[in-house]
Amino acid sequence: MPSASRMIQIAAPIDTVFAFFTDPAQDPIWRGGVKQMSANGQPAVGSTVHQVIAGPGGRSINADIEITEYTVPTRYAFKTVSGPVRPVGSYAFSRAGDGTSVTFTLDAEVAGIKKLFMGGAVQKSMDAEMAALDKAKALLES
Repeated sequence: MPSASRMIQIAAPIDTVFAFFTDPAQDPIWRGGVKQMSANGQPAVGSTVHQVIAGPGGRSINADIEITEYTVPTRYAFKTVSGPVRPVGSYAFSRAGDGTSVTFTLDAEVAGIKKLFMGGAVQKSMDAEMAALDKAKALLES
């Protein structure tokens, strides 16, 4: 099962960091594989966020997410509800001195033939999501 997790320290207040990571308009700025992301209304448990990601050959893939946890300012979790792979993920936020600690996790159940053909690509994509946290950190600290 592909999975990834990373913790990063960001020199910004927890409320600012939480707001950044839970605003779909920010995702295309720091997540390289996101072509489009938008929500209807305010984030809440059960609401859906439309997401279009870059797939093989740059083709667009719908990968909408449903918010499964939204606890200001400490936790944001989601599950993917469309697309060929449906990872679940979460962000945990905690105060760390004058800044914020962010832990991001992703897991995807890829079995059978999908595992054979897509497992490596899914893991590579998850690893890229973890690496993208550096860009989010730079944006929040600038």
